[in-house]
Amino acid sequence: MTVTRCAWGIGSDPLYTAYHDEEWGVPVHDDRLLFEFLVLEGAQAGLSWATILRRREGYRAAFDGFDVATVAAYDEARIAALLADPRIIRNRRKVESAVNNARAFLRVQAEFGSFDAYMWRFVDGRPKINTWRTLSEIPAETDESRALSRDLKARGFSFVGPTICYAHMQAVGMVNDHTTDCFRYAQLGGQG
Repeated sequence: MTVTRCAWGIGSDPLYTAYHDEEWGVPVHDDRLLFEFLVLEGAQAGLSWATILRRREGYRAAFDGFDVATVAAYDEARIAALLADPRIIRNRRKVESAVNNARAFLRVQAEFGSFDAYMWRFVDGRPKINTWRTLSEIPAETDESRALSRDLKARGFSFVGPTICYAHMQAVGMVNDHTTDCFRYAQLGGQG
């Protein structure tokens, strides 16, 4: 049986295909996983997602399983150790951003009860189902991602521009941006 995927999910990298088939666009309501994706999307800035996926396990190990309270407590010595860790992207601004964002993430959790409750407000609590036929139709950012970006920045987050926020929203299922011919589109709520 032939399986039709989004054009970006087709290729020779099984890690990339598995990510498309099993994770991308699946609604996430777990704060630890939301934090993980926030860090990974920020790390991706200027790089390919495949590069980040190949380092994902290294990130999980280096960042203590993305335990947000642990990451928020990192000091300069821990940041220096991360900058020497070949399992992650060793960019000072990105590493410092991950630590800073963990601290801001905790503040959001304290205010809203969970990061999940905070984030999903930007799509009225349910995935926005788009009807893109081709990859070229999918925008790099939307009104919702711009609003999320502005709000996150106002709360002290960094590496959260509207394009990064939209990639985050796609990854955690706040939007279903699988193309309409992709087998995952209907599985994630799209109507054929």
